[in-house]
Amino acid sequence: MNDRVAAVPVLTIDGPGGAGKGTISGLVAERLGWHLLDSGALYRLTAQAAVKHNVAVDDEVGLARLAEQLDVAFPVEEGQPRTLLEGEDVGQVIRTEQAGERASQVAALPAVRQALLQRQRDFCQAPGLVADGRDMGTVVFPDAPLKIFLTASADERARRRYLQLQEAGVDASLSSLLKEIQARDARDTQRSVAPLKPADDAITLDTTRLSIPEVVDRLTELLAQRGLVSGV
Repeated sequence: MNDRVAAVPVLTIDGPGGAGKGTISGLVAERLGWHLLDSGALYRLTAQAAVKHNVAVDDEVGLARLAEQLDVAFPVEEGQPRTLLEGEDVGQVIRTEQAGERASQVAALPAVRQALLQRQRDFCQAPGLVADGRDMGTVVFPDAPLKIFLTASADERARRRYLQLQEAGVDASLSSLLKEIQARDARDTQRSVAPLKPADDAITLDTTRLSIPEVVDRLTELLAQRGLVSGV
């Protein structure tokens, strides 16, 4: 077992886009006072850096070089997290559907995944870490004491995204969102390196009919049952 993971408890939360990983991971980390790794943000930031520096999304060598040298920061100001790329706040830019599509293409490249591997593992610090992504339990933290695979039907994930965009005042097509989610699922599950799948010892949790508080409560209960937290 990795010495750092053995000393610091890690909860990995993997699953397809739209399953609620980001929201759930953030709430669990906040409740426990643990660190949070949003691995998807690192791939989105790599894709955004590629746009900024005119590197093609199929230039594996160029993208890996960008990933290795990625100048990013996640400061919290007045209680709100920010995402900085080379000093510029790109938090809104990297959350668009187009950015997500580019990130999914970039994440399929083995050299990019390797370049970001150690950067992700460095987030493992006391008192604990909640790691959100698609290969946290299978590749990045294979020794994590609790691994969750969060999922929901493609229709439900498309509906959630549609409502999010509506609330943000962004026009969107529910049918188009469903097609994009299905295409991303296919690419993520079929890629040759670190394909999206549950770890052998992961607990699969379908959130289609669960509320966010119900999922957060369930995960903290599982952590307590395994002796990873107390008094939650």
